[in-house]
Amino acid sequence: MKGLKYKRILLKISGEAMMGDKGYGIDSSTVDFVAKEIKEAVSSGVEVAIVVGGGNIFRGVEASVEGMERASADYMGMLATVINALALQNSLERQGIPTRVQSAIEMKELTEPYIRRKAIRHLEKRRTVIFAAGTGNPYFTTDTAAALRAMEIGADVILKATKVDGIYSSDPTKDPTAKKYDTVTYIDVLKRGLSVMDSTAVSLCMDNNLPIIVFNLRGKGNIRKVIEGKKIGTLVKGSNGTRVKKKDH
Repeated sequence: MKGLKYKRILLKISGEAMMGDKGYGIDSSTVDFVAKEIKEAVSSGVEVAIVVGGGNIFRGVEASVEGMERASADYMGMLATVINALALQNSLERQGIPTRVQSAIEMKELTEPYIRRKAIRHLEKRRTVIFAAGTGNPYFTTDTAAALRAMEIGADVILKATKVDGIYSSDPTKDPTAKKYDTVTYIDVLKRGLSVMDSTAVSLCMDNNLPIIVFNLRGKGNIRKVIEGKKIGTLVKGSNGTRVKKKDH
């Protein structure tokens, strides 16, 4: 593990990243690319845990806007994340990476139930753990699940894999004058409404001083570069690098 900045990481992959350039579903070539990138990180000695989204198959928030009851819609979204987790597991194991899928919703024929101590033990044994079904509760996003799981397993950092190369002042695909940030604070993310993770996830990270690195998943070797401490994407952290404490009211 010489030369690595992080020992244990939590990689957050959106459902949209799983579909590549398709408009829906899972693109096998994209999943295989992601698996190879993860393999490179695992081979370097870092312990990797993953949280996957399900937006490529079903988005609970959008369905609720269209009239579906929110809790039911969110549970359907959680099931979509299990499909993605199994697809990623299959691809990783074809790359020779031992994996375990742990689901917040019990489905013992397909996955293990989420048990924190067991997840940590898997990581210590050099197995890649994929967390599915979010937190297991409606009204919480997979971003929040990523922040929660990262803290539970003692991850050093959250790597938020996206389609862009960091955090911008506005959408760079729509605004050519958008400014890219190399570093930004949790407070700035919340105040400016920057598109990183939802506010609950960012607040959890802020309260526990858990750094977030937002980077482009499509860049070959980017995961390895991040864990080596190279300047890739945007780092989200506290203003002075110390734990941010809540004020008493």
